[in-house]
Amino acid sequence: MSTGENKLLIQRYIDEVINTGNVEKIEQFLSPDYVEVYEGKRYPLGVKGATEHILGVRKTYPDLRLTVEQQIAEDEWVATTITARGTHTGVWLGIRPTGKVLTYSGVNIDRVVHGRIVEHGGATNMLSPLLEAGAVRVVGPE
Repeated sequence: MSTGENKLLIQRYIDEVINTGNVEKIEQFLSPDYVEVYEGKRYPLGVKGATEHILGVRKTYPDLRLTVEQQIAEDEWVATTITARGTHTGVWLGIRPTGKVLTYSGVNIDRVVHGRIVEHGGATNMLSPLLEAGAVRVVGPE
């Protein structure tokens, strides 16, 4: 696939699966050998694990919507900057539901092989939603 096709695949996955919660389509986008990589550790989730993850996130944020801000691709790799918004209606990191719309930004790095996402990783700004939820507060001079 071309880099343009790889970027489109990631955009479609976000639009058609993550933003809708329609995990029935997930196998169109993910390899059976799908892994997530965080802080140098590889987590072999496969399609089943990815499905469970998406459904779990959507229980906490049923109206979750990721917006693609920018994408850059080279060979098999696609970097996507996103903004995510969702209403906090379920327990998140031990925080009771606040009913607030929380927003965060992130960068996703995905590897696409033979038309399927085989690897996902990235970084997310977790401080903003924790501040918005009231889970942390800024302490400064009085």
